[in-house]
Amino acid sequence: MRVGVLTGGGDCPGLNAVIRAVVRKGVQEYGYEFTGYRDGWRGPLEDDTVPLGIQAVRGILPRGGTILGSSRTNPLKTPDGIRRIKENLAKAEVDALIAIGGEDTLGVAARLHDEYGVKCVGVPKTIDNDLSATDYTFGFDTAVGIATEAIDRLHTTAESHMRVLVVEVMGRHAGWIALHSGLAGGANVILIPEQRFDLDQVCAWVTSRFKATYAPIVVVAEGAMPKDGEVVLKDGTLDSFGHVRLSGVGEWLAKEIEKRTGKEARTTVLGHVQRGGTPSAYDRWLATRFGLHAIDAVRDGDFGLMVALKGTDIVRVPIAEATSKLKTVDPALYEEVGVFFG
Repeated sequence: MRVGVLTGGGDCPGLNAVIRAVVRKGVQEYGYEFTGYRDGWRGPLEDDTVPLGIQAVRGILPRGGTILGSSRTNPLKTPDGIRRIKENLAKAEVDALIAIGGEDTLGVAARLHDEYGVKCVGVPKTIDNDLSATDYTFGFDTAVGIATEAIDRLHTTAESHMRVLVVEVMGRHAGWIALHSGLAGGANVILIPEQRFDLDQVCAWVTSRFKATYAPIVVVAEGAMPKDGEVVLKDGTLDSFGHVRLSGVGEWLAKEIEKRTGKEARTTVLGHVQRGGTPSAYDRWLATRFGLHAIDAVRDGDFGLMVALKGTDIVRVPIAEATSKLKTVDPALYEEVGVFFG
């Protein structure tokens, strides 16, 4: 059997660990051959392949990013995209495809399997941790660790200058990174996409913090919105999956806080720093287990399924189920940490 492997969407720590585990077990235990596809769905769409064997995956476990490259190519929006993918898979004699990605990449995999008969197995990947049907996705732990370290460092600067520091983290629709890193880093305000925030209340928390002779740290997810307003966009352009480019809410919030409270405010946008660099030990562990179980699913012929973490077990769930809705922060969980605001 020949198995294709691709990584789509935004890069994140742990992708290489999945590739390594898939290839190592597939070659050593099952005698499979592997074809790597470059840059997500662009690879099978344009027949852009790279050799993928034991030698190719040596030494990649601690490396961030992906040796296969990634992109946000959407073959469903490309003329004759499905036909071209099926023809190129047949040309390369690829019998099954392992797609590693988030809701968009796996959404394509689900349709390719369910509607067009392409044999796909999914592996969940997103630093946002917003895929339903799995307790955690790899990349999230690393992103939270990076954001937490940044917040720790910013506390000393905030207090040295007695100014407000607004930290903008990733999180388009889900505030898991903001919630976890904000709580771990001792932030005084945490703003997430699931809960529209009251700007007057934010300013009241900031003022309260200064009265206690401490400088406040505000952590805001890029998709967070005020009650009376809309999401702040970097620009109006859309990618092939219809997503706008976010980023800007931190800068906007800092200006509003400074204008309303009279306190100096500055913004730090962590951006891509959160998903770059070496993966944490947990992400290497989880990504490796996902890879081992993904190749087992191929062996068992369990196509149209995604490997997922449930407790400490790796299970298989329909890809379509995992991408049908996002896993967002429960209001009760957000309310739980509210005692630290202000």
